Amino acid sequence: MKIEGASAIITGGASGLGAATARHLARHGAKVGIIDLDEEAGEALASELGVSFARADVASESAAEAISILAAANGPASILVNCAGIGGGARIVGRNGPMPLADFEKIVRVNLTGTFNMMRLVAEQMTGLDPDENGERGVIISTSSVAAFEGQIGQAAYASSKGGIAALTMPAAREFAQFGIRVLAIAPGLFMTPLLGELPEDIQQSLGAAIPFPKRLGKPEEYAALVESIITNPYLNGEVVRLDGALRMQPK
Repeated sequence: MKIEGASAIITGGASGLGAATARHLARHGAKVGIIDLDEEAGEALASELGVSFARADVASESAAEAISILAAANGPASILVNCAGIGGGARIVGRNGPMPLADFEKIVRVNLTGTFNMMRLVAEQMTGLDPDENGERGVIISTSSVAAFEGQIGQAAYASSKGGIAALTMPAAREFAQFGIRVLAIAPGLFMTPLLGELPEDIQQSLGAAIPFPKRLGKPEEYAALVESIITNPYLNGEVVRLDGALRMQPK
Protein backbone atom coordinates (compact mmCIF):
# COMPACT_ATOMS: atom_id res chain seq x y z
CA MET A 1 0.00 0.00 0.00
CA LYS A 2 1.18 3.50 -0.80
CA ILE A 3 1.69 5.84 2.13
CA GLU A 4 1.54 9.11 0.20
CA GLY A 5 -1.99 10.46 0.26
CA ALA A 6 -3.29 7.73 2.56
CA SER A 7 -5.30 8.59 5.65
CA ALA A 8 -3.57 7.17 8.74
CA ILE A 9 -4.67 7.04 12.37
CA ILE A 10 -2.04 6.60 15.09
CA THR A 11 -3.23 5.98 18.64
CA GLY A 12 -0.96 7.06 21.45
CA GLY A 13 0.45 9.38 18.83
CA ALA A 14 1.37 12.23 21.16
CA SER A 15 4.57 10.63 22.48
CA GLY A 16 7.00 7.74 22.23
CA LEU A 17 6.55 5.17 19.48
CA GLY A 18 3.30 6.78 18.34
CA ALA A 19 4.82 10.25 17.94
CA ALA A 20 7.75 8.84 15.96
CA THR A 21 5.29 7.01 13.71
CA ALA A 22 3.21 10.14 13.21
CA ARG A 23 6.30 12.11 12.20
CA HIS A 24 7.52 9.37 9.88
CA LEU A 25 4.24 8.85 8.04
CA ALA A 26 3.63 12.61 7.77
CA ARG A 27 7.07 13.02 6.17
CA HIS A 28 6.10 10.36 3.65
CA GLY A 29 2.95 12.20 2.65
CA ALA A 30 0.25 10.50 4.71
CA LYS A 31 -2.72 12.45 6.02
CA VAL A 32 -2.07 11.71 9.69
CA GLY A 33 -4.62 11.73 12.48
CA ILE A 34 -3.42 11.42 16.08
CA ILE A 35 -5.55 10.01 18.89
CA ASP A 36 -4.33 10.44 22.47
CA LEU A 37 -5.58 11.26 25.95
CA ASP A 38 -2.87 13.91 26.39
CA GLU A 39 -4.60 16.81 24.69
CA GLU A 40 -1.83 19.34 25.23
CA ALA A 41 0.93 17.13 23.78
CA GLY A 42 -1.32 15.83 21.01
CA GLU A 43 -2.37 19.26 19.82
CA ALA A 44 1.22 20.54 20.02
CA LEU A 45 2.53 17.72 17.82
CA ALA A 46 -0.39 18.03 15.43
CA SER A 47 0.30 21.73 15.05
CA GLU A 48 4.01 21.12 14.49
CA LEU A 49 3.38 18.49 11.80
CA GLY A 50 0.31 20.12 10.25
CA VAL A 51 -1.84 17.06 10.96
CA SER A 52 -5.07 16.34 12.82
CA PHE A 53 -5.69 15.48 16.47
CA ALA A 54 -8.64 14.08 18.41
CA ARG A 55 -8.71 13.30 22.13
CA ALA A 56 -10.11 9.93 23.16
CA ASP A 57 -9.78 6.96 25.45
CA VAL A 58 -9.14 4.15 22.96
CA ALA A 59 -10.99 1.64 25.16
CA SER A 60 -14.19 3.68 25.35
CA GLU A 61 -17.09 4.58 23.09
CA SER A 62 -15.55 8.06 22.70
CA ALA A 63 -13.06 6.50 20.29
CA ALA A 64 -15.80 6.28 17.66
CA GLU A 65 -16.32 10.05 17.81
CA ALA A 66 -12.59 10.68 17.49
CA ILE A 67 -12.42 8.43 14.44
CA SER A 68 -15.30 10.36 12.88
CA ILE A 69 -13.54 13.68 13.55
CA LEU A 70 -10.37 12.44 11.86
CA ALA A 71 -12.32 10.95 8.95
CA ALA A 72 -13.98 14.32 8.36
CA ALA A 73 -10.53 15.93 8.22
CA ASN A 74 -8.57 13.31 6.28
CA GLY A 75 -11.06 10.84 4.83
CA PRO A 76 -11.64 7.29 6.14
CA ALA A 77 -8.42 5.70 7.34
CA SER A 78 -6.68 3.04 5.29
CA ILE A 79 -3.86 2.80 7.87
CA LEU A 80 -4.27 2.22 11.61
CA VAL A 81 -1.29 2.00 13.96
CA ASN A 82 -2.18 1.13 17.55
CA CYS A 83 0.50 2.52 19.87
CA ALA A 84 -1.66 3.56 22.83
CA GLY A 85 -0.80 1.60 25.94
CA ILE A 86 0.26 1.67 29.57
CA GLY A 87 2.68 -0.30 31.74
CA GLY A 88 2.71 -1.20 35.39
CA GLY A 89 4.44 -3.87 37.41
CA ALA A 90 3.25 -5.97 40.33
CA ARG A 91 3.61 -9.55 41.48
CA ILE A 92 0.48 -11.68 41.34
CA VAL A 93 0.96 -12.25 45.05
CA GLY A 94 3.17 -9.68 46.73
CA ARG A 95 4.12 -8.74 50.25
CA ASN A 96 0.77 -7.06 50.76
CA GLY A 97 -1.27 -9.91 49.33
CA PRO A 98 -2.80 -10.57 45.91
CA MET A 99 -2.45 -8.00 43.16
CA PRO A 100 -5.58 -5.79 43.15
CA LEU A 101 -7.91 -7.05 40.44
CA ALA A 102 -8.61 -3.48 39.32
CA ASP A 103 -4.91 -2.96 38.53
CA PHE A 104 -4.87 -6.03 36.27
CA GLU A 105 -8.11 -5.03 34.58
CA LYS A 106 -6.89 -1.46 33.90
CA ILE A 107 -3.79 -2.60 32.00
CA VAL A 108 -5.72 -5.19 29.99
CA ARG A 109 -8.47 -2.66 29.26
CA VAL A 110 -6.16 0.00 27.85
CA ASN A 111 -3.73 -2.25 26.01
CA LEU A 112 -5.85 -5.13 24.73
CA THR A 113 -9.43 -3.87 24.78
CA GLY A 114 -8.28 -0.50 23.44
CA THR A 115 -6.47 -2.17 20.55
CA PHE A 116 -9.49 -4.33 19.74
CA ASN A 117 -11.86 -1.37 20.00
CA MET A 118 -9.87 0.70 17.53
CA MET A 119 -9.46 -2.28 15.24
CA ARG A 120 -13.18 -3.00 15.05
CA LEU A 121 -14.17 0.63 14.52
CA VAL A 122 -11.55 1.52 11.90
CA ALA A 123 -11.84 -1.82 10.07
CA GLU A 124 -15.54 -1.11 9.53
CA GLN A 125 -14.59 2.06 7.66
CA MET A 126 -11.85 0.28 5.72
CA THR A 127 -14.25 -2.32 4.35
CA GLY A 128 -16.10 0.46 2.52
CA LEU A 129 -13.03 1.89 0.79
CA ASP A 130 -12.27 1.30 -2.86
CA PRO A 131 -9.47 -1.25 -3.26
CA ASP A 132 -6.17 -0.19 -4.81
CA GLU A 133 -4.65 -1.85 -7.88
CA ASN A 134 -3.60 -4.81 -5.73
CA GLY A 135 -7.02 -5.27 -4.16
CA GLU A 136 -5.86 -3.77 -0.87
CA ARG A 137 -8.09 -1.59 1.28
CA GLY A 138 -6.14 -1.15 4.48
CA VAL A 139 -3.41 -2.10 6.93
CA ILE A 140 -3.79 -2.45 10.70
CA ILE A 141 -0.64 -2.58 12.84
CA SER A 142 -0.85 -3.13 16.58
CA THR A 143 1.86 -2.95 19.24
CA SER A 144 2.57 -6.12 21.19
CA SER A 145 5.81 -6.64 23.14
CA VAL A 146 8.56 -9.18 23.75
CA ALA A 147 6.85 -9.50 27.15
CA ALA A 148 4.10 -11.37 25.32
CA PHE A 149 6.57 -14.25 24.93
CA GLU A 150 9.02 -13.77 27.82
CA GLY A 151 7.10 -11.86 30.44
CA GLN A 152 9.14 -11.20 33.56
CA ILE A 153 8.17 -11.56 37.20
CA GLY A 154 5.89 -8.63 37.97
CA GLN A 155 4.66 -8.35 34.37
CA ALA A 156 1.65 -10.65 34.61
CA ALA A 157 -0.85 -7.97 33.62
CA TYR A 158 1.30 -6.30 30.99
CA ALA A 159 2.39 -9.60 29.43
CA SER A 160 -1.21 -10.81 29.37
CA SER A 161 -2.36 -7.68 27.56
CA LYS A 162 0.45 -7.82 25.01
CA GLY A 163 0.04 -11.57 24.57
CA GLY A 164 -3.60 -10.95 23.80
CA ILE A 165 -2.62 -8.50 21.07
CA ALA A 166 -0.28 -11.10 19.56
CA ALA A 167 -3.02 -13.74 19.66
CA LEU A 168 -5.56 -11.33 18.14
CA THR A 169 -3.44 -10.72 15.06
CA MET A 170 -3.98 -13.97 13.14
CA PRO A 171 -7.75 -14.36 13.54
CA ALA A 172 -8.20 -10.71 12.60
CA ALA A 173 -5.96 -11.13 9.54
CA ARG A 174 -7.96 -14.16 8.46
CA GLU A 175 -11.30 -12.43 8.97
CA PHE A 176 -10.35 -9.25 7.12
CA ALA A 177 -8.54 -10.99 4.25
CA GLN A 178 -11.77 -11.07 2.25
CA PHE A 179 -11.78 -7.27 2.28
CA GLY A 180 -8.12 -6.83 1.35
CA ILE A 181 -7.18 -5.60 4.83
CA ARG A 182 -3.89 -6.82 6.31
CA VAL A 183 -3.38 -7.15 10.07
CA LEU A 184 0.01 -7.35 11.79
CA ALA A 185 1.66 -6.56 15.09
CA ILE A 186 5.09 -5.36 16.14
CA ALA A 187 6.64 -6.74 19.34
CA PRO A 188 9.24 -4.18 20.46
CA GLY A 189 11.97 -4.95 22.94
CA LEU A 190 13.52 -2.23 25.11
CA PHE A 191 12.99 1.15 23.47
CA MET A 192 13.91 4.68 24.47
CA THR A 193 10.38 5.82 25.27
CA PRO A 194 9.43 8.55 27.78
CA LEU A 195 9.07 5.88 30.49
CA LEU A 196 12.61 4.53 30.07
CA GLY A 197 13.91 8.04 29.47
CA GLU A 198 13.11 8.88 33.09
CA LEU A 199 15.55 6.24 34.35
CA PRO A 200 19.09 7.24 35.37
CA GLU A 201 21.69 7.14 32.61
CA ASP A 202 23.59 4.24 34.19
CA ILE A 203 20.44 2.09 34.29
CA GLN A 204 19.67 2.92 30.67
CA GLN A 205 23.17 1.83 29.70
CA SER A 206 22.82 -1.36 31.74
CA LEU A 207 19.59 -2.22 29.97
CA GLY A 208 21.16 -1.52 26.59
CA ALA A 209 24.16 -3.72 27.40
CA ALA A 210 21.84 -6.71 27.86
CA ILE A 211 20.81 -6.56 24.21
CA PRO A 212 22.93 -8.80 21.94
CA PHE A 213 23.22 -6.35 19.02
CA PRO A 214 23.11 -3.47 18.72
CA LYS A 215 23.95 -3.00 22.40
CA ARG A 216 21.61 -0.10 23.06
CA LEU A 217 17.97 0.71 23.58
CA GLY A 218 15.84 0.79 20.47
CA LYS A 219 15.03 4.13 18.86
CA PRO A 220 11.38 5.08 18.26
CA GLU A 221 12.41 5.99 14.71
CA GLU A 222 13.33 2.33 14.15
CA TYR A 223 9.83 1.29 15.15
CA ALA A 224 8.42 3.87 12.72
CA ALA A 225 10.66 2.57 9.94
CA LEU A 226 9.27 -0.94 10.47
CA VAL A 227 5.74 0.46 10.27
CA GLU A 228 6.65 1.90 6.87
CA SER A 229 8.05 -1.43 5.70
CA ILE A 230 4.92 -3.29 6.79
CA ILE A 231 2.62 -0.84 5.06
CA THR A 232 4.50 -0.93 1.77
CA ASN A 233 5.12 -4.70 1.61
CA PRO A 234 1.82 -6.30 0.52
CA TYR A 235 2.89 -9.86 1.32
CA LEU A 236 3.31 -9.21 5.03
CA ASN A 237 0.15 -10.34 6.82
CA GLY A 238 -0.94 -12.13 9.99
CA GLU A 239 2.50 -11.86 11.58
CA VAL A 240 3.90 -10.59 14.87
CA VAL A 241 7.31 -9.08 14.07
CA ARG A 242 9.85 -8.86 16.89
CA LEU A 243 11.95 -5.70 16.91
CA ASP A 244 14.37 -6.31 19.74
CA GLY A 245 18.03 -6.68 18.72
CA ALA A 246 17.79 -10.44 19.50
CA LEU A 247 16.86 -9.72 23.13
CA ARG A 248 15.35 -12.56 25.15
CA MET A 249 14.03 -11.44 28.51
CA GLN A 250 15.25 -13.10 31.71
CA PRO A 251 12.83 -14.02 34.53
CA LYS A 252 13.59 -10.75 36.32
